[in-house]
Amino acid sequence: HVQLVESGGGSVQAGGSLRLSCAASGSPVNRGRMAWFHQRPGREREGVAVLTTGGTIKYSDSVKGRLIISQDGDKNMVALQTNDLKPEDTGMYYCAAASLVVRTGWLSAADFRYWGQGTQVTVS
Repeated sequence: HVQLVESGGGSVQAGGSLRLSCAASGSPVNRGRMAWFHQRPGREREGVAVLTTGGTIKYSDSVKGRLIISQDGDKNMVALQTNDLKPEDTGMYYCAAASLVVRTGWLSAADFRYWGQGTQVTVS
Protein backbone atom coordinates (compact mmCIF):
# COMPACT_ATOMS: atom_id res chain seq x y z
CA HIS A 1 0.00 0.00 0.00
CA VAL A 2 1.17 3.49 -0.93
CA GLN A 3 -0.49 6.77 -0.08
CA LEU A 4 0.31 9.96 -1.97
CA VAL A 5 -0.84 13.44 -1.03
CA GLU A 6 -0.15 16.47 -3.23
CA SER A 7 -0.08 20.09 -2.18
CA GLY A 8 1.03 23.46 -3.49
CA GLY A 9 -1.39 24.10 -6.32
CA GLY A 10 -3.02 27.45 -6.85
CA SER A 11 -3.72 30.26 -9.26
CA VAL A 12 -0.88 32.29 -10.77
CA GLN A 13 -0.28 34.72 -13.59
CA ALA A 14 1.50 33.60 -16.74
CA GLY A 15 5.23 33.63 -16.18
CA GLY A 16 4.90 32.81 -12.52
CA SER A 17 6.02 29.77 -10.58
CA LEU A 18 4.62 27.21 -8.20
CA ARG A 19 6.25 24.50 -6.15
CA LEU A 20 4.20 21.35 -5.83
CA SER A 21 4.93 18.75 -3.20
CA CYS A 22 4.03 15.09 -2.83
CA ALA A 23 4.17 13.33 0.51
CA ALA A 24 4.46 9.57 0.16
CA SER A 25 3.99 6.74 2.61
CA GLY A 26 3.90 2.98 2.31
CA SER A 27 6.10 0.30 0.81
CA PRO A 28 9.29 1.72 -0.71
CA VAL A 29 9.36 -1.22 -3.13
CA ASN A 30 6.18 0.09 -4.73
CA ARG A 31 7.47 3.61 -5.17
CA GLY A 32 10.86 3.16 -6.75
CA ARG A 33 9.67 5.63 -9.37
CA MET A 34 7.91 8.82 -8.31
CA ALA A 35 6.42 10.93 -11.05
CA TRP A 36 4.32 13.97 -11.74
CA PHE A 37 1.54 13.91 -14.32
CA HIS A 38 -0.36 16.79 -15.84
CA GLN A 39 -3.94 16.45 -17.01
CA ARG A 40 -5.86 19.09 -18.88
CA PRO A 41 -9.67 18.87 -19.00
CA GLY A 42 -10.82 16.27 -21.50
CA ARG A 43 -7.31 14.92 -22.04
CA GLU A 44 -5.32 11.97 -20.80
CA ARG A 45 -2.75 12.36 -18.10
CA GLU A 46 0.70 13.23 -19.39
CA GLY A 47 3.81 12.21 -17.52
CA VAL A 48 6.08 15.24 -17.22
CA ALA A 49 8.82 14.19 -14.80
CA VAL A 50 10.00 11.11 -12.93
CA LEU A 51 12.55 10.53 -10.19
CA THR A 52 13.78 7.11 -9.07
CA THR A 53 15.09 6.10 -5.67
CA GLY A 54 18.47 5.73 -7.34
CA GLY A 55 18.46 9.35 -8.44
CA THR A 56 17.60 8.90 -12.11
CA ILE A 57 15.56 11.78 -13.51
CA LYS A 58 13.70 11.88 -16.79
CA TYR A 59 11.55 14.65 -18.21
CA SER A 60 9.05 14.86 -20.98
CA ASP A 61 10.71 16.63 -23.90
CA SER A 62 7.86 19.11 -23.97
CA VAL A 63 8.62 20.54 -20.52
CA LYS A 64 12.40 20.40 -20.24
CA GLY A 65 13.76 23.67 -18.95
CA ARG A 66 10.60 24.72 -17.13
CA LEU A 67 10.07 21.91 -14.63
CA ILE A 68 12.39 20.50 -12.00
CA ILE A 69 11.66 17.34 -10.05
CA SER A 70 13.57 16.73 -6.85
CA GLN A 71 13.55 15.11 -3.46
CA ASP A 72 11.78 17.50 -1.12
CA GLY A 73 13.04 17.46 2.44
CA ASP A 74 13.43 13.73 2.81
CA LYS A 75 13.14 10.56 0.75
CA ASN A 76 9.40 10.41 1.35
CA MET A 77 8.71 13.72 -0.35
CA VAL A 78 9.00 14.69 -4.01
CA ALA A 79 8.68 18.22 -5.33
CA LEU A 80 7.92 19.65 -8.74
CA GLN A 81 9.12 23.19 -9.30
CA THR A 82 7.16 24.75 -12.13
CA ASN A 83 8.62 27.87 -13.73
CA ASP A 84 7.55 30.29 -16.44
CA LEU A 85 4.03 28.93 -16.26
CA LYS A 86 1.80 29.28 -19.29
CA PRO A 87 -1.98 29.08 -19.65
CA GLU A 88 -1.53 25.65 -21.25
CA ASP A 89 -0.05 24.45 -17.96
CA THR A 90 -3.45 24.82 -16.34
CA GLY A 91 -4.95 21.60 -15.06
CA MET A 92 -4.59 18.94 -12.43
CA TYR A 93 -1.18 17.76 -11.33
CA TYR A 94 -0.97 14.25 -9.94
CA CYS A 95 1.77 12.53 -8.04
CA ALA A 96 2.15 8.86 -8.90
CA ALA A 97 4.23 5.92 -7.74
CA ALA A 98 5.48 2.81 -9.51
CA SER A 99 8.06 0.11 -9.06
CA LEU A 100 11.39 0.28 -10.83
CA VAL A 101 10.19 -2.26 -13.39
CA VAL A 102 9.39 -0.37 -16.58
CA ARG A 103 6.55 -2.08 -18.44
CA THR A 104 5.22 0.47 -20.89
CA GLY A 105 7.48 3.47 -20.41
CA TRP A 106 9.26 5.61 -17.86
CA LEU A 107 6.47 8.16 -17.90
CA SER A 108 3.62 5.94 -19.00
CA ALA A 109 0.52 6.29 -16.83
CA ALA A 110 -0.15 2.58 -17.27
CA ASP A 111 2.99 1.76 -15.27
CA PHE A 112 1.92 3.65 -12.18
CA ARG A 113 -0.09 1.77 -9.59
CA TYR A 114 -0.66 4.51 -7.05
CA TRP A 115 -1.99 8.01 -7.49
CA GLY A 116 -2.60 11.03 -5.33
CA GLN A 117 -5.81 13.03 -5.40
CA GLY A 118 -4.24 15.76 -7.50
CA THR A 119 -3.75 19.48 -6.98
CA GLN A 120 -5.19 22.16 -9.25
CA VAL A 121 -3.00 24.66 -11.05
CA THR A 122 -4.56 27.59 -12.86
CA VAL A 123 -2.48 29.94 -15.01
CA SER A 124 -4.07 33.08 -16.41
